[in-house]
Amino acid sequence: MLQEVQGTPVEIGGVTLCCCICGSGLAREADHLLCRNDDCRARFPVVNGIPVLLNEANSIFSAADFRSGCETFFRERPRWKRLIGNLLPEVSSNPVAEGNYREFTRLLLETSARPVVLNIGAGIDGRGAGEFLADSRIEFVETDVSFGPRTRLICDGHDLPFPCGSFDGVLAQAVLEHVADPARCVREMHRVLKPGGLVYAETAFMQQVHGRAYDFARFTLLGHRRLFRNFDEVSSGAACGPGMALAWSWQHFLASFAGSRTTGIAAAMLGRATGFWLKYLDRYLVRKPGGLDAASAVYFLGRRSEATLPDRALPAMYRGLAL
Repeated sequence: MLQEVQGTPVEIGGVTLCCCICGSGLAREADHLLCRNDDCRARFPVVNGIPVLLNEANSIFSAADFRSGCETFFRERPRWKRLIGNLLPEVSSNPVAEGNYREFTRLLLETSARPVVLNIGAGIDGRGAGEFLADSRIEFVETDVSFGPRTRLICDGHDLPFPCGSFDGVLAQAVLEHVADPARCVREMHRVLKPGGLVYAETAFMQQVHGRAYDFARFTLLGHRRLFRNFDEVSSGAACGPGMALAWSWQHFLASFAGSRTTGIAAAMLGRATGFWLKYLDRYLVRKPGGLDAASAVYFLGRRSEATLPDRALPAMYRGLAL
């Protein structure tokens, strides 16, 4: 809930909000938030109780996209597609997420008795994150670029509207492939973390386009590690394995023959019905060296550092099969 007591900072989930343009404090005025800096005086709308804090100069979104309460990034699928989709088995799986979230939780609670975690891209629950997100010992500040059941703040990861050192942890599951500048977003995660704060990220590697016009990047395990070069690694590896990658490829291969969106959806559903079983192989493959080179997605769990991992150190960190 958005909170402001007269003369005190505007807060959400106990964390102070600031102007995402200049970093100054905010004041609540009627249906918007106003930057207190006289040289900035930026105005940010509040839509259905949810602040929309965007630096439009650096974002592919604008405040106008959200004023009607519309879904900008995620749009509800047609009813017929949802009905059929519910009958078909999924092609996606993440055999490591639950274990990674348990480790993330353990490390967070070692840091603080009541850790505060920024969840970027929180409009819908990430795969395997249910137990973590339900943990009452953790305070979550949940943001997205779309209105969703968990969204409490609309903001862009390129310019996070929080002061430096605000959080004990940051979560970004299936987010960094959907931002225009992943490196800038990771720098922002680093900035808003407290010294020694933790980050957990899962990012696409061998996946076809799945965010329509909002899908920009892919990372190998080493490329992902470089992205988090200002963090000390706790663990990293494949999040989703080559079985899922192959199932996705089969699904999209069939859809590529289609001449329209409707026939493409039908072809993709055929691929889903015939290729879903491949994901079960990932329970075995996801931790194999070859699984790292062919993973559908990779993960990184790390701790904020003041040092920078040099690029020359990356080749020695390769753990794949080296075919």
